[in-house]
Amino acid sequence: MEEEEEIRHPYVHCMLAGGLGGTSGDLLMHSIDTVKTRQQGDPHIPPKYTSLSSSYLKIFRQEGIRRGLYSGVTPAFLGSFPGTLIFFGCYEYSKRHLIDVGMNHSLAYLASGFLADLAASVVYVPSEVLKTRLQLQGRYNNPHFKSGYNYRSTLHAARTIIKDEGFAALFYGYRATLFRDLPFSALQFAFYEQEQTWAKQYVGSQDIGLGWEIVTATTAGGLAGVMTCPLDVVKTRVQTQVNPTEGATKVASSNPSALSAGSRSGPGSTKLHQTQPSVRMISTSSPSTTIPKSGSVTLDTSSVFTGLKLVYKTEGLAGCFRGVGPRFVWTSVQSGTMLVLYQVILKQLEAHPLVAGEGNAAL
Repeated sequence: MEEEEEIRHPYVHCMLAGGLGGTSGDLLMHSIDTVKTRQQGDPHIPPKYTSLSSSYLKIFRQEGIRRGLYSGVTPAFLGSFPGTLIFFGCYEYSKRHLIDVGMNHSLAYLASGFLADLAASVVYVPSEVLKTRLQLQGRYNNPHFKSGYNYRSTLHAARTIIKDEGFAALFYGYRATLFRDLPFSALQFAFYEQEQTWAKQYVGSQDIGLGWEIVTATTAGGLAGVMTCPLDVVKTRVQTQVNPTEGATKVASSNPSALSAGSRSGPGSTKLHQTQPSVRMISTSSPSTTIPKSGSVTLDTSSVFTGLKLVYKTEGLAGCFRGVGPRFVWTSVQSGTMLVLYQVILKQLEAHPLVAGEGNAAL
């Protein structure tokens, strides 16, 4: 089975299938995402949330599903669907053109994944900021967890952030997000496309069956997650570490999206005391699965490469791959759901004469 014989579906079909598949994967994992966000953004010292299982049960019992485990699901959906729509459209366009000009297939997959995530980041990063804050907050006037935020709705959160912190606050963590997510997407799709090629050669057909679809999708996401784990470690440490030597006022003044940002509080946000001894920064990108080890060295740098060197020097290779197990599981399930549904929906569109005809006519 030659790579050149690969079926090229209409761009409209790829974008629609990718949007639905990606959104389904994100929504499936949203409750776990909420727990990880609470763990990483918990301003309490010692932290209120410890292990994944106990934190999950605690949020479920105290706050329920809709306003607890699935808080922030609205901005998650609003960012996920258009974000993955853009991603798959850009990925297919880049991949096909790079292959047509003679680029090595593996390099074309790698570059296309990189470019596609860069294009989609303009949409998904602002939605992640809104989602993360609402996940930390839980319900309005939450009596069980004081996050420093108190928004009535997604719209109220967006208006308050723009009014009090400026439009740029919606893109907080943008650079750190790109440093981790761009390599992940590039590797994920490079692995996936290669595994799909091998599976088609092994089966002897373009239709490799559901079993092989699941295997190729989950292993591609899992391997990419493992390989980018050091970037996840540094990103998480920089954005979620507690620095006991700096007061909350200093951090808030230098970073408007710090968890204790209360120097300019609007009607929907809770102002924290300026005498708070320490602050935990929050992550605003896709969920990290690394919880910093107690006593870990503080990364007083915004440079990912400097952070990697420091973690390796002080904690060794094990420190660089802290949390690799949960990250492998997370990326495997999320990527598996997205890519399997992507293929299933593509086949359904191809089999439907009316939809297929309209897609080809549009192109």
